[in-house]
Amino acid sequence: MNDGSSVAPGLPSPGQQTDVLEVRDVTVRFGGLTALDAVSLTAPPRQVTGIIGPNGAGKTTLLNVLCGFVRPDSGELSLGGTPLTGLAPHRLASLGIARTLQGVGLFQGLTALENVMAGATCHARAGFWPGLFGLVRSDRDERALQRRSLAALDQVGVADQAGRLPDQLAYGLRKRVALARALVARPRVLLLDEPASGLSEAELPGLGELITQFAADASVVVVEHRMDLMMSVCQAIAVLDFGKLIAHGTPEEVQADPAVTAAYLGTEDPGTEDPGTGHPGAGSKDGGTSEPADG
Repeated sequence: MNDGSSVAPGLPSPGQQTDVLEVRDVTVRFGGLTALDAVSLTAPPRQVTGIIGPNGAGKTTLLNVLCGFVRPDSGELSLGGTPLTGLAPHRLASLGIARTLQGVGLFQGLTALENVMAGATCHARAGFWPGLFGLVRSDRDERALQRRSLAALDQVGVADQAGRLPDQLAYGLRKRVALARALVARPRVLLLDEPASGLSEAELPGLGELITQFAADASVVVVEHRMDLMMSVCQAIAVLDFGKLIAHGTPEEVQADPAVTAAYLGTEDPGTEDPGTGHPGAGSKDGGTSEPADG
């Protein structure tokens, strides 16, 4: 692991063992449907942990549990030994957990810079919204918030787009603004929900480089269908199928696991590969489409 990354004042270094994200026996039910069935895994700091599986496997549900959108019926979550189970999303954000959505989720009436500033309110004394509407706040705090937000835009390569509205940006640039909005809070855990959705093949290498950079300062957890991307950026991959964890290991171990091949390919020839990717399952059940909301 690399040393020497900067972190927000008052937060433990992401390199410390205290920042391990732990999921223990988490179960989520929606009526008669079990979306997650006693799932356990860990996401160490300064590492990219991938979560893959066919459509409906429970991937997005797991991400929703980690950010507080969904409360598990049973099981426990913790970050560095601090219990997270049942905490509201804003409390989890204050503890250093940030998340992107499958879409971009930007405010259409705000510039790219203002959208990113909205993600940094946990670092602002007076808050972003009072400043936006001209209410009393510290000018010094406003300038610090702008600097931090510009730095986040620069980190993802779109600082020159700071003054543009979302509908003036290409989709790939909007995705990067959304990434900057999550990064500006300097999270200990960064949850990325299908960051490659809607991107062209030519944009994937740049996204992979960004995800690798993010892991220098945080634990990064990625849900994604693009198997070539996942195999290249993840140090560990967890595989879900029908809400159960069926495999967890290095990309090479996961690729070689017969249970993973069966989950993606069913009764097809285990040697089947998606053209151009060389990774089993990349073009099978998922088909490159977005997972339903109950994921």
